[in-house]
Amino acid sequence: METSSSESSFPTQFKWRKVAYGGRQPGFDDNHTDESFLEDMVMNANVVKRDMLKVMLDSVSISQYLCIVALVVLVWTHTLESTIDENFLLVLDVNLLVSGFLVLLLTAEKLSLNLLLGYVIKISYFITGLYMLSPIYHTLTRTISSDTIWALTALLVILHLFLHNYSGSTVKAPGTLDNPNFASNVSLNASIVASLLISSRLPSRLHVFAIVLFSLQVFLFAPLVTYCIKKYSYHLHLCFSFCLMVLTLTFVYWFRGSLFVLLLAVLVFVNLVCPYWLIRIQEYKFEINGPWDEAKLCFDITE
Repeated sequence: METSSSESSFPTQFKWRKVAYGGRQPGFDDNHTDESFLEDMVMNANVVKRDMLKVMLDSVSISQYLCIVALVVLVWTHTLESTIDENFLLVLDVNLLVSGFLVLLLTAEKLSLNLLLGYVIKISYFITGLYMLSPIYHTLTRTISSDTIWALTALLVILHLFLHNYSGSTVKAPGTLDNPNFASNVSLNASIVASLLISSRLPSRLHVFAIVLFSLQVFLFAPLVTYCIKKYSYHLHLCFSFCLMVLTLTFVYWFRGSLFVLLLAVLVFVNLVCPYWLIRIQEYKFEINGPWDEAKLCFDITE
């Protein structure tokens, strides 16, 4: 009797177990943890230690595309000022088309007749459709004031630069599996609309066709060409980028000295200041991982 009364006065103590969906355990709160809770805590497990030189070289792609857009804006400006006529633009379009076409063929991993024929057919459709739509583009914004056109164009170019995919190409390169994301598509559409707004202020339909063809070649296919160059040879990509920067700075200096100083400051900021900031703020990054984190799949769910 004494033994049974002592057992009833001291109930059995259950041992706490770490279970995911076991429900509330008797004698413990729902948020109870034992001493082993922090044993699996890991600090800064996924923090990547970045090298200053590597970050600076990676930022060259951003400066490269900034120079490409600056050259496009220069061509727009000279065309609107009638410094460049439609014949010069057509020759420039042909040269860009042929040079870009050669780069794609030379950097292709497998050069085939089907690939060559596919490029020719797509480009033919593209140019033919653009030429047929040139009269519509010429009168597209006739009822809109020029000040509104300049403001919208500037905002669209800024939006294009802000959302552009600097690590790849909106046009899918041969052999790539990743599709463009939503931001890069918005960026491309912004550049196309800006080109159409500029073309609607030109004097003739041939002007419109030439400038829109030039703009679309740059905004659509220049990222593809530079991506293929970078994929083919990283050293060639760096040489091409630095030559493009020097060429762009020279043209901008001839156009206006104040814009040269502004572009030079932007390039220095992108290639030197931003990498330095990134390296410095890495010192203050603090990440904690443990058993409380959500589960992550270790395989591709699409396979």
